Amino acid sequence: MNPFESNPVLLTGSSLHYQISDTVLLDSQDILLREGERVALVGRNGTGKSSLMRILSGKEQFFTGEITRRKGLRVQYLPQEVELRAGMTIREAILEGAEDLLALLREYEHCEGAHQAELEHQISARGGWDLENRLESLLDKFRIPAQERKVETLSGGEKRRVGLAKVFLDMPDLLMLDEPTNHLDQETMDYLEDMILRSGKSYFVVTHDRAFLNRTATRIVELSFGKLYSYDGNYEEFLRRKAERITDAEAAENKRLSFLRREMEWIRRGPKARTTKSQARVDRFWEVANQEPLKREQTAQLLLPPAPPLGNIIVQLKDLGYQVEGRWLFRHLNLEFTRGMRLGIVGRNGLGKTTLLRLILGELTPTEGSIRVGEKVRFNYAEQHRVQLHDEKTVFEEVGEGNDFVLFDNRKLNLWGYLRNYLFQDDEINSQVGKLSGGERNRVVLAVILKRGGNFMLLDEPTNDLDLPTLRVLEESLNAFEGCLAVVSHDRYFLNRVCTHILAFEEDGNLTFLPGDYSYYAERRRERLQEARKEERRTSAPVDSRPHSSRALPKMTWAERKELEGMEARISQAEQEVADIEAIFQSADYHEKYGTRTAELTAKLTATKENLARLYERWEELERKKEECE
Repeated sequence: MNPFESNPVLLTGSSLHYQISDTVLLDSQDILLREGERVALVGRNGTGKSSLMRILSGKEQFFTGEITRRKGLRVQYLPQEVELRAGMTIREAILEGAEDLLALLREYEHCEGAHQAELEHQISARGGWDLENRLESLLDKFRIPAQERKVETLSGGEKRRVGLAKVFLDMPDLLMLDEPTNHLDQETMDYLEDMILRSGKSYFVVTHDRAFLNRTATRIVELSFGKLYSYDGNYEEFLRRKAERITDAEAAENKRLSFLRREMEWIRRGPKARTTKSQARVDRFWEVANQEPLKREQTAQLLLPPAPPLGNIIVQLKDLGYQVEGRWLFRHLNLEFTRGMRLGIVGRNGLGKTTLLRLILGELTPTEGSIRVGEKVRFNYAEQHRVQLHDEKTVFEEVGEGNDFVLFDNRKLNLWGYLRNYLFQDDEINSQVGKLSGGERNRVVLAVILKRGGNFMLLDEPTNDLDLPTLRVLEESLNAFEGCLAVVSHDRYFLNRVCTHILAFEEDGNLTFLPGDYSYYAERRRERLQEARKEERRTSAPVDSRPHSSRALPKMTWAERKELEGMEARISQAEQEVADIEAIFQSADYHEKYGTRTAELTAKLTATKENLARLYERWEELERKKEECE
């Protein structure tokens, strides 16, 4: 049962049809989004997910069907490729996301009487008095560069973080986010997920991040062969229910084919006496025969050449350290790779993860320490920015590199057969790379990288831009790989499925090495941080709250005074949210109604309590400032 089924409807799409040339991406489909829902849209690359999001957000006009929105619905849309107006500063770009709220604030300052009271109510309802504080928090949590920096100087990852801050600033009724976690490090993703869970707003998200789906989604909609299929629950529930749907569809197709085989003999005999009953039987046969056959999703077969045997010594790192422009990225790293070891390398961007891979490969020289590589080690490195493809070449030429075969375990494999394993049909194999879709280009890249073989694979963000089915196949291939693996990734689900050890790059050059998967590391890290905070509270000296005549009295802004006026109501609302969730856990029918949502409700309760703690902290800060001003 969908717990949001009785909630008000925000948006509906009816009989939506969209096609490019002869390819139908949406085949007269219906979709509905309700208040409070967090809906994720999934499907293979190239199926039309981004197109559907543009249609629902009003950015795409070339479709048939009808879109109906609730009156006054406020929507913010984050595209996959974030576009910011050149010449603007970061601050100006983010504030664009709250243009109408800023207009209300300006109008409020220049009016009076009943109209001012009405505006005050509108501004309060949208948290307008807290806008500057929200902006500062978003700048900090999304790790956004200096506010006065021009947007044209930003990298793709920085633009995405600015785009996220922009759409979250005014917190609309419905957020539409296309691949929001791309290029985000783990800490920023954790903040994004917490914000989504505690906001109570509605979300429509396209993403391949399965950990994100598991934690945040309340419903998943799959787009497959132009049809939309809806599944209540998170990613794990989606996998189970999709498997059931496919099983039922296969059974129905087998039943249809069995009926046609039985009736075919009767049709061929062509009974001479055509009674009304026999004509109805003929009509039924042709009705079933003309039904569209079941479309089956093909799955890529990612072929990894067998790994040559490794020697006793594989790779040994001893007191390894690396310095850049006088700053140590890391020091005193001691690590020895053993047979079958699959190391996940995690941490915030810029701390040295890719540098470590390049040190192991010998592309960089250590500032201190040593690296010993065994004589039998054969590296295969997939760099972060992938292979540089040549748009003018065909798929055959790009992957074959002058050959019509691929070497596998000292035997030749026909290149056409190899490419069919990556779902390329004959006409596509002769297509130019520049004419391929994003998903097809990703498969070309994998075909180029994986055919190189080797017994020690170094992968830098291998899951970027891969769709869910290909991700699962890649994980299965790496789990079957008998060599060693070192992989830099922010994909928590991937790390949990593949890795046997985790090496974490943390702040201030600290390194943590642990056996186990990413979830085990994350739990240990939380425990360490909690202990550190407790120790800090025990050892910190009490704050001297006595007034000091030598320091200037702080000034309290008009916006801060308005924020303080509404703080008690916000705290009361947050306390009620905590009480409501706790009541769900204590209900007698909890397991029957909410058993499948335990992880989601636990995360929401934690996030709500954290939000309540922050509100109390901010309230105390504002009250203290008010007292000092007075």
